Formats: sequence, C-alpha cells, structure tokens
Amino acid sequence: MTYYYKLGNIPHKRHTQFRQPNGALYHEELMGVHGFSGVQSLLYHLRPPTQIQKIVLERKEDISYEEEGALRHRHLRAAKLAAGGDAVQSRVPLMANADVCLSVAQPTLPMQYWYRFAQGDEVIFIHDGSGVLESQYGTLRYRPGDYLVIPTGVVWRILPDAGIEQRMLVVEAYGHIEPPERYINRYGQFLENSPYSERDIRPPEELITHDEEGEFEIRVKAQNQITSYFYQHHPLDVVGWDGHLWPFAFNIEDFEPITGRVHQPPTVHQTFKGPGFVLCSFVPRLFDYHPLAIPAPYNHSNVDSDEVIYYAQGNFMSRKGIERGSITLHPGGIPHGPHPGMYEGSIGKQRTDELAVMIDVFRPLRLTQNAVLLEDKDYPYSWSA
Repeated sequence: MTYYYKLGNIPHKRHTQFRQPNGALYHEELMGVHGFSGVQSLLYHLRPPTQIQKIVLERKEDISYEEEGALRHRHLRAAKLAAGGDAVQSRVPLMANADVCLSVAQPTLPMQYWYRFAQGDEVIFIHDGSGVLESQYGTLRYRPGDYLVIPTGVVWRILPDAGIEQRMLVVEAYGHIEPPERYINRYGQFLENSPYSERDIRPPEELITHDEEGEFEIRVKAQNQITSYFYQHHPLDVVGWDGHLWPFAFNIEDFEPITGRVHQPPTVHQTFKGPGFVLCSFVPRLFDYHPLAIPAPYNHSNVDSDEVIYYAQGNFMSRKGIERGSITLHPGGIPHGPHPGMYEGSIGKQRTDELAVMIDVFRPLRLTQNAVLLEDKDYPYSWSA
C-alpha cells in the first residue's frame, strides 16, 4: 500500500537486536516488492519463518481452455455455479491470459490451512458474505462490497461467518496491483480529486500472536502448481510489524463517482491497475446534466483491450437479460454498446443504481471449459432488433 502503518511491538531501529522476554531474539523478516527498491514491511516473529518440516506437492493447476472458435461477445451466467469448499478450493477459473486469471468462488467452509500466491497480488471482491481475512499482519473483517487486496507473499486464510452465503470474484494478477498514478501525488498521498483516499482503506485491525505447536500447513501457489509446506509451529507468530506493504480492504461503496455534463468514459471509474489490466467500479451515481445529454454509454470498439464486467446488483442501464452474478466479455475487435432501446430510453433519467466491477485487459482472454458450460449462446445476437 502507499502509506505507513504498524501493529504490535517493534524495535526502535530496524535490523537491530529485539529480544523476547526470555532473552531470545525475535526473528526479523523483510517483505518487499521490486527487489529492495519497492514498498516493503518488516515483521518480527517468535521463530524463524523458514523452519519447514515437510514438503508435499498438493496438486498441479492445469486450466482446461475451450477450443478456438469464432470471436464473439460472451455472457456467462456465473450465478448458476454450485457452492462448496473453502475460499481457495471453491474457485472456478473462467478466463485468463498471461497477466491475469479471473475466477468465481462460493465457499461454504473455513480454510483449514493458510495460503500464499507467490507470483503476484490478488484482489477478492466480496459480492456476498462476511467473515475474517486472517494473515500474519493481523485480522481484517470483510463485508459485502469489499475489495480484499492481498500482496504477493502474504500468508492468509478466509474464515467465513457461519450460515452466511458467500460469493466472490477473484482476480489473480501476475504482478502487483496499485492505485492509478493519476490519483497519487509525488509524496505517495491520494490527491483531492481522487475518488477515494487513505480514510477509505482499511488495514488489518488486530494483531494476534500465536505460539502453538503442532502441524500447520501453508499452501503456496507458484509455477502452476500448489505445494504444501508443513511447520511445527503456528505460522502467525508475528509480535509486530511496520511498513507500507500489507493486505487491506476497500469497499466499493466508498468509491466516489466522477460525473460530468456529458457521458464520462470508463476511465473515471478506475479503482486499481495491475500488469496488463485495469479494474473499475461502477457505483450508484447521478447521470449527466447537460440538457441534451444521453446518459447511456455510446457504442465503442475495444481496440486494445478485452472488457469484462461482473454485475453485482441493480439494473445496468445499457444491458438487457443480465442477472445478478452475470459476467460479460466483450473482446477487442468487435464494437459493442447499449442494447436496443436502452440508448434512447436513458434520456431524461437522473441516476443509476447499478453496482458492477469491470476488468479491462490488454491481451486477449481465453475462456475455460468451465465458462463454456455457463454461456448464454444467444448473447452475441442480442443487439439485433
């Protein structure tokens, strides 16, 4: 993250002796990105985080893609997927490229292990549900509408609240996820014209230091496989940490929409950026106020990108036949725009109550076999009168 935060107990000066009550040293761990030149945090453990007792290949992560076919617009009825498993096991990959993998998950169980994605950052959008994201940085409660942003290397697990239905959109990035540069000044502070600020970002709330012995599993995803590492001591044994790199939550309802006299381009909705993609938030907002404004978006061609929209709730002003939990993919190379009647029908309307997440990627996405099973085959023809 872009600003400094700390929890727990830390020494006055970094890389110096910091001793436990019994006289033993605490074990310092640096977590940073871009070598030693990016944002970083220092964590202090009861024991070295390197004391592995056993290593087991848990499974390979081979994604089955659809066979190449005609380029067309796609609509996936992702709400039809069955719930089950934990927040990692229940993930169903739907589309991916070399930069990003997009999945949906409907977990019903708490994770009995911890997890680390070793090749990039993750964003988990909480469509439905509540619970706790637990990591070595502390606990962080989540609620509907939260983006959980988890930097690479963080050890975490999700513990859903019992009896609460969970639905998540998962973005795995093969690189780092950050706010757009145009929202940040040269000191790292959010600008006054940014649609959100530091006050809207929720860091871990409480640091709980564990000192239990037993068998504890951390599953690490790297190189398209998941490896299980077993430890004799609890992995969340951190007594304190500080720095600029930590998991956080940002709720979509705290995104302040940028509006204008005429229809604004999708860039005003940008929330995060990652390698080869941007993530945008469509939230309830007032429509354009020019006396001749047409609030619905104009037809446009995605010249350099594929456009993915995850529909969370409300009536999306430019689409018909979309369900809660639907996903559309509008690939680069073909124009798309509002459905018949929606363009003219938007004239005179004053606001929209839609809630959606958009991911624009700059390399073509491939759909998985899972996605093909959810496809609305008539969607490419839904613009015909």
